[in-house]
Amino acid sequence: MSIYVGNLSYDVSQEDLTQVFTEYGTVKRVHIPSDRETGRPRGFAFVEMESEANEDEAIQALDGAEWMNRELKVNKAKPRENRSGGRNNRF
Repeated sequence: MSIYVGNLSYDVSQEDLTQVFTEYGTVKRVHIPSDRETGRPRGFAFVEMESEANEDEAIQALDGAEWMNRELKVNKAKPRENRSGGRNNRF
């Protein structure tokens, strides 16, 4: 499972997030999606931790916390939904 971290500063780095989440356990991976066209970060990230207990502790501690002049939104990441529609979908 992973954690969704929203309302991030566009200046945040993987190292910044790793440092914050390491306070709650071992961080396995940090992913900061970027805009396809501009290459700029999109303002959210996903953090994977070693255990679900560590994730729960981090979510409880950081959801709503102010960091880099922004109020963080931190919760369990939801599975990506299959998007239907588009030009090649004829059914």
